[in-house]
Amino acid sequence: MKAGPRNLITDVEGLRVGNAADDALKSGTTVIVCDRPTVASVQVLGGAPGTRETDLLEPHNTVEHVDAIVLSGGSAFGLDAASGAQAALREAGVGFPVGDMRIPIVPAAILFDLINGGDKNWGRYAPYRELGYQATRNASHSFEIGTAGAGTGALTAGLKGGLGSASGVMKNGVTIGALVAVNAVGSTTIGKSQHFWAGPFELEEEFGGLGMPHPMPGDSADIRLKFRNDAALQNTTIAVIATDAVLPKSGAKRMAISAHDGFARAIWPSHTPMDGDLVFGLATGASGIALTPDTIIDFYAVAGAVMARAIARGVHAAVPSPNDLLPCWSDLK
Repeated sequence: MKAGPRNLITDVEGLRVGNAADDALKSGTTVIVCDRPTVASVQVLGGAPGTRETDLLEPHNTVEHVDAIVLSGGSAFGLDAASGAQAALREAGVGFPVGDMRIPIVPAAILFDLINGGDKNWGRYAPYRELGYQATRNASHSFEIGTAGAGTGALTAGLKGGLGSASGVMKNGVTIGALVAVNAVGSTTIGKSQHFWAGPFELEEEFGGLGMPHPMPGDSADIRLKFRNDAALQNTTIAVIATDAVLPKSGAKRMAISAHDGFARAIWPSHTPMDGDLVFGLATGASGIALTPDTIIDFYAVAGAVMARAIARGVHAAVPSPNDLLPCWSDLK
């Protein structure tokens, strides 16, 4: 496997990504816009999810395609971002046709970033609807990672989190890309070191090139949690795994399940009762390549590896901002 030309989820043909954020708020929104209706599913493994329109993504339900996916900060307030994205798409004439109406299908997931040093005194209505609208309008093939979009106010155990993305191209030409807002209760680094748990999957020193420590630190297996005494409901890693392979809805769900392996490889611990860990799966089919018995296992393994890399890249790319509660990875010695 090699990284795609951008090493972003937008290496998957048919997808664009837009960010919008409010620096004083220390929060933001990221929207993945599909150039055409795209096969989608979802897998939730965390115990505290916050979502919109995820039931329709189950393989046994009717709607096969989505027009966009929203990842947002703001906890339950952030679900408003999907309404903003939906408004922007409706203006563009995008959506599921029902009679004379078009209804943009925009599932969403949120993370908790309400207690991170930002000013949340927004008045009567939270700003996320407008952030979702602007992020959708900003969608392009290039976008910032780290302290950007839905990762603007993200935190992990001991370090700032962030928005991460990565891609991988398989030998058969299929591309897989990941996008993730890393706001985990657990840690992405090993003990108190700079080494990422995702180290074995790193390509071209994309998150520091440190590999795995040798010997492993004595505190490697210690469980470090974000704000241990007040960790409940202040977390969640939300993500999208996407491919240009031809997949049915059930295959997109299996891809989302496999991408959760990337969470487990990159965050210790993950999938806790206090995280809402969730992965959306998107299959654009743009390559025209269907999986075969000799490629299917590799495909789902690569999905997990690309997700692990995206998680590490999000934390690695975070930058300092006023009123931060935690340091960035770059501050570690």
